[in-house]
Amino acid sequence: MTEPADIRDQADEARVAVTAEAFRARSRRVKLLRRVLPVAIIILAGGTLSWIVLRSVMSDVERKAGTSREVRLDSAMFHGQDAEGRSFMIGAKSAVRDAQTGQFRLIGPAMKLNLGGRKVTTLTADGGTYNEADKTVTIGPNVRISDGGSGFTLVTPEAVVDTSTGIVTGSKGVQGSGPLGTITASSYVIYEQGERVVFRGAGDNKVRGTINPAGSDR
Repeated sequence: MTEPADIRDQADEARVAVTAEAFRARSRRVKLLRRVLPVAIIILAGGTLSWIVLRSVMSDVERKAGTSREVRLDSAMFHGQDAEGRSFMIGAKSAVRDAQTGQFRLIGPAMKLNLGGRKVTTLTADGGTYNEADKTVTIGPNVRISDGGSGFTLVTPEAVVDTSTGIVTGSKGVQGSGPLGTITASSYVIYEQGERVVFRGAGDNKVRGTINPAGSDR
């Protein structure tokens, strides 16, 4: 017959055995984690670095692809006619076509209206945009508009040309000078491809001008 003391001893030995086995299991897990964690950290760091490098490469490829889709024309020249059959010509030192919008970005544009007419109107500027679909040319800054018939010249920050009608508009101020005198206004409209000019004021900025008596006698 087993004594109560022997039973207690066996129970204690069993608990010690279980505790020892659990300790050994934890020790094995700790050793495994000590080996695995540094490797995992290196892999994650390497993956992050690789992703950054990959995104940089992809961005560079996308940028170059977008650039390659642009069409650049040096000494560009566009010809057309308005609804009245009057010819116009848009020239530029260079023109870059945006593949997404189809618009041409103009560098050093020079536009001539009413070609072959009684007087040719010439517009020049530092830059501009030709929207062939909307039939508009917007040029600026430093716009100079020269009337070949009267010798009158307008200086304005911006000019918008409707190539379907030949009408030129500007609402950012204008200064004009010629044989007859000078004029300043808030906005202007040039009709019939340069045949008629209307100046307008806004608020306190009224149309102001001076007349050259010598020029008026000519």
